[in-house]
Amino acid sequence: MCGIVGYIGTQSATEILLSGLEKLEYRGYDSAGLATIWEGQIKSVRAKGKLHNLREKLAGMEIPANIGIGHTRWATHGKPEEYNAHPHTDDTGRVAVVQNGIVENYRELRKELEGRGHKFVSDTDTEVIPHLIAEFLSNSSGNDREPFLDAVRQTVNKLDGAFAIAVICADYPRELVVARQQAPLSIGLGQGEFFCASDTPALVSHTQVVLTLENGEVARLTPLGVEVYNFEGDRLNKVPRILNWSPTLVEKQVFKHFMLKEIHEQPNVVRSCLEAYINSDWDAMNSLVSPTNLKLLPSLYKNLEQVEIFACGTSWHASLIGKYLLEQLAGISTTVNYASEARYAPSPLRANTLTIGVTQSGETADTLAALAMEQQRRYLDKPAEFKSRLLGITNRAESSLANLVNQIIDIQAGIEIGVAATKTFVAQVMAFYFLAIDLAWQRKSLSGEKIAEIINGLQKIPAQMEQMLETQDSQIEDFAHQFNETQDFIFVGRGINFPIALEGALKLKEISYIHAEGYPAGEMKHGPIALLDDKVPVVAIAMPGFVYEKVLSNAQEAKARDARLIGVTPEGEEADVFDDVLAVPEVDELLSPLLTVIPLQLLAYHIAAHRGLDVDQPRNLAKSVTVE
Repeated sequence: MCGIVGYIGTQSATEILLSGLEKLEYRGYDSAGLATIWEGQIKSVRAKGKLHNLREKLAGMEIPANIGIGHTRWATHGKPEEYNAHPHTDDTGRVAVVQNGIVENYRELRKELEGRGHKFVSDTDTEVIPHLIAEFLSNSSGNDREPFLDAVRQTVNKLDGAFAIAVICADYPRELVVARQQAPLSIGLGQGEFFCASDTPALVSHTQVVLTLENGEVARLTPLGVEVYNFEGDRLNKVPRILNWSPTLVEKQVFKHFMLKEIHEQPNVVRSCLEAYINSDWDAMNSLVSPTNLKLLPSLYKNLEQVEIFACGTSWHASLIGKYLLEQLAGISTTVNYASEARYAPSPLRANTLTIGVTQSGETADTLAALAMEQQRRYLDKPAEFKSRLLGITNRAESSLANLVNQIIDIQAGIEIGVAATKTFVAQVMAFYFLAIDLAWQRKSLSGEKIAEIINGLQKIPAQMEQMLETQDSQIEDFAHQFNETQDFIFVGRGINFPIALEGALKLKEISYIHAEGYPAGEMKHGPIALLDDKVPVVAIAMPGFVYEKVLSNAQEAKARDARLIGVTPEGEEADVFDDVLAVPEVDELLSPLLTVIPLQLLAYHIAAHRGLDVDQPRNLAKSVTVE
């Protein structure tokens, strides 16, 4: 969850570290700190709260060091206080460490170290790491070729858990050592300078050449280059890759917040998905060519009987839409599991199952752990079959998810900085449309004409999105002012739009801190209707189609209890049911989630922005949940 950065080169390290932390603050903002080496000493500055507090403490300080590490924290072990902020050092202050992740056996290690006279000043798990490194350094002999690297390598072999670390030592001022185990870490390669970071947005302003560390790897960065080893000490040959991201992708441009920028990027995200995955050469009358370019292994389709999906949060909502599409279009039974729950109550093993992990970052700890559990349960029995039936849906093709599975659908949404997911949600939903179309074609559950109709409808979505954003953004901004005192919201939908009700409620909770719940519209009278009065607005998603009349009827039940009724619906006679309308273009009900989600994103955004809240960095949250 935390963000770590590191730099070694010829420039002043402090500003590079701070700039990198700004790009990573979405990973945590409970505290921040950095450490550099200058005049033979480690200079460490830390501050509670957001990064601007650290900048204020550094103002006026002259630290012209050209090596350093930095950290922005999402608190796990220990309160978000300055004494728990990273970097952490050993007793002598000669070793400094920043970490993302959790050291699961830190209590045992801390007790051992305290028994040998080490003193601890924080409540964190991380603090054991510099103490261990310092101890291994003190025990090193003159025969050790790389004492600092070896001390870090010996230390990581004593740690249990998921972690990524960056380490500096005052006695080795021209070395920066990093290591990864089940937590993301990348190295940026520059001209005579090198960088490391938890995520590539911190690197793109400096270099497009990136080397991704894998699990169980440690690297030594010096002004002369980068050396990579495994935890056993064997030298490895690694090939860097070129990022296709420009620095402008991590800037707000004309928008006040990243979240609003990313909402407005959704039409182009859908266009990119269509260009990448719809086969332009496909003909509805040609049964030999797939309508999609997913290029999944043929073994995925063989005798396929069911689909099992693991996801968390917004990805879980996207997966619920995926379930609807896979069942209604491809005719294949699908279950969607909270990854955090499925690990401890796994469903019975069933043959011929496609297992899908959905995570925008590709680093969500619970989802990765659930997939690893399935791998262990299934792989031992039929390894070849299982590997071909493991699929990832992610925005990061180079992530831990991509390393775990051998097939992914890259949703290609570009960098998303706002903690509350918007464009990655829409891109995940698009991935499920493509998968459902592909499986429907493979299984012959839909005619070529019906598939063509769905594809034609999808191709109109970007223009419809642009129309909505152009007309509704300012309207919803004005509308949002009416909810200054509102403390509760209810969102309802049916069928394919029930997950949109859940997503709308989640967005409002995440960034405005208003209590909101999403329900299937038909379930309101089975209990939740007791919550309704004139102080609780009800947002009903009512799109013409199979359940339209049912939703209108359920909306009337809410209105009869004096609730203010807000409709996400096309304008027309039936819209008179609602007190307020967030208009959506008329569209096939099957495709409607791609449009109905937009006014709900805008409503949540503008309510939060009007209240003066930090939309991009809501309290207690982080973009990528890399710890359990």
